[in-house]
Amino acid sequence: MKKRNLIAVLMMTAALAAGCGAKADTTTAAPTQAETTKAETTQAETTKAETTKAETTQSETTQSESQKTEEKTESVTGKIEEIKDFMFTIESDKGTYAMTFDTAPEGLSDVKEGDEVTVTYTGELSEVDAFTGTIISVKKAN
Repeated sequence: MKKRNLIAVLMMTAALAAGCGAKADTTTAAPTQAETTKAETTQAETTKAETTKAETTQSETTQSESQKTEEKTESVTGKIEEIKDFMFTIESDKGTYAMTFDTAPEGLSDVKEGDEVTVTYTGELSEVDAFTGTIISVKKAN
């Protein structure tokens, strides 16, 4: 009885494995010259449209970014607490801010730690987040 059940299970497994491994007869006709040309034309038009759309979007993004930068020139006045090669810290009545830069901003060499200064910048200041704007100038406050 056990042998018969084991043989039945093995036969069913073999039948299923053979059925799953069979390949279907698939023959396709080659596309005609007209169909190939039409497909290539459509693809070229799609690519051209996508490129134009991407260029337009990039141009609009660049314009809007430059407008935002020009519009958001702000300044903060406070005391310089620390000056390093790549940043300085300023304490104003609104908070303490670390301002980073790639190249030293105009006027930074004329001030020292403890001076009251006015910093002109673009971007946003935050006590928590890193400064991602641009420092335009640093001037001693009057």
